[in-house]
Amino acid sequence: MKRAICAVLLILTLAGCGEAGHPQDGYAEGALGDTMHTYFFDYTVERAYLCSELEGYVPAEDKELLAVEIVVENTGEAQVPMWDVDFQAGWGTEDEADHRSPLAEGLLEGQLPAEYTLEADEERTGWLVYEVPAGYAEFSITYQEYFDDGTTGDRFTVYFPAERENDTV
Repeated sequence: MKRAICAVLLILTLAGCGEAGHPQDGYAEGALGDTMHTYFFDYTVERAYLCSELEGYVPAEDKELLAVEIVVENTGEAQVPMWDVDFQAGWGTEDEADHRSPLAEGLLEGQLPAEYTLEADEERTGWLVYEVPAGYAEFSITYQEYFDDGTTGDRFTVYFPAERENDTV
């Protein structure tokens, strides 16, 4: 009897948590390797690293570069227009000042273009590069759904640590 009660409590507890990457009450969160399931596409943050220079690009004083590898997959039957600014890097608080858009393409081989189209069932893997304040090790990538009628949908955030892979790449 005691075992049955514990099993029921465990099931109820897990049911309330929701599955990583699936929105619940307008929000979903995950970690490195978790697939986020948006209305338009799926995405996974595979890995991330910090460096002080990238292919000759040196960030501003007291800043460093965050390189994030991401996989984006169109799971639908229609084309999906994409922009690199769809994915905002964050650190610290939820304040807008603690978020950045990616830097211009061309800093890293395999970097995602500023604008592209995902065809039906297409998967694309690429890098996004951000200039972030020095001294942070924990980051996030956030995607907010926006619809043609001006409304917003769910918000998806992946939290992850970024290691210092190389000082310069």
